[in-house]
Amino acid sequence: MMEKRQSQIDYTLLFLLFLLMCISFIAIYSGSGQYYPDDPTFFLKRQVVWYVVGIMVMVAVMVIDFDYFKYLSIPAYGFGMLLLILVPILGKEENGAKRWLFGVQPSEFMKIFLVLALAHLLYKIVTKERYRSVREDIWLLIKIAALSVPPFLLILTQPDLGTSLVIVAIVGTMVLVSGVRWRLLFALAGAAVAGLALLVYLHEAHFEIFKLIVKDHQLQRIYGWLDPMGNTGGFGYQLYQAMLGIGSGQLSGMGLFEGVQTQGHAVPEIHTDFIFTVIGEESGFLGAMILLFVYFLLFYRMITIAMNCNNLYGTYLVAGIVGLLVFQVFQNVAMTIGLMPITGLALPFISYGGSALLTNMVAIGIVMNVRYRTKDYMFRSEEGDGV
Repeated sequence: MMEKRQSQIDYTLLFLLFLLMCISFIAIYSGSGQYYPDDPTFFLKRQVVWYVVGIMVMVAVMVIDFDYFKYLSIPAYGFGMLLLILVPILGKEENGAKRWLFGVQPSEFMKIFLVLALAHLLYKIVTKERYRSVREDIWLLIKIAALSVPPFLLILTQPDLGTSLVIVAIVGTMVLVSGVRWRLLFALAGAAVAGLALLVYLHEAHFEIFKLIVKDHQLQRIYGWLDPMGNTGGFGYQLYQAMLGIGSGQLSGMGLFEGVQTQGHAVPEIHTDFIFTVIGEESGFLGAMILLFVYFLLFYRMITIAMNCNNLYGTYLVAGIVGLLVFQVFQNVAMTIGLMPITGLALPFISYGGSALLTNMVAIGIVMNVRYRTKDYMFRSEEGDGV
């Protein structure tokens, strides 16, 4: 056997992360000055601190051989579940939701813990059962559900629909790469469509039952999404103002610090969930496309790392991270331009915020870790030990 160790830092990934960091600083500085006129760099300085902490966390995650994550996955998952259980008991309520515990959002970290746990589960099963029967595939799906449904329900009841959907995206991505038969995947997709159709039917024919499932504020968000101009006095206000700002940016934007909506206190939470409005209004279509292209290159690089990894556990880890980040970018941009309902998800690496940024930096650290320790074999691939 001959092997060549590719122990090197992925500078392409780091450069793309650096570009996102620069865009974040500019957008936050432009969009948040309205909140503290006497100190327009208030949120920028804190974002810089969070990035410094995030980089240190990323390096720490990268130092540990990702094979050891197998042993940490179950304790980390259990710790995350404990924090989620404590949120409704000891958590801090803000804007009608209990999501914060001791200054952080446990749901953010649970996303990483779930990726670790699912990757370990898939690794054990796939390396031991190369050729699974339909029954074994179904049993695998049951195990995945047993790990995924409890955190999904706990996060959903906070309520935090956005993070709950991220959990679904993580699970969906990892199921896709697990080798489960396509007919089972089509059956799951059909069941999801049937569930949505049932909700629509209940809304039209049995509204009293529908209201038991969908909370009033969630329903108002849906109404605001479907008809923002007709709900500008309520839940459609934020979306309407955001679309107005992005539309006014046209091709090249109105210029830095020149956005009418951005600088006019028109869009609530513009430095966090709606930061894409700043980019769309002040740098226009071209600026927005540059940002999305950087994201595309980032995800393409991650997918390449996952495909070139000879360790199945590493592949599953990166796949889960890709699902986590891709959905958040899609959902945030789509909700800002009216293609998806507003769910309160931050734009990865761009929005202001500590817990979300730290989670995303841990995610990048895991991907860098896998790339750093990927081995190239001339005659065979690395085989798992089934730990």
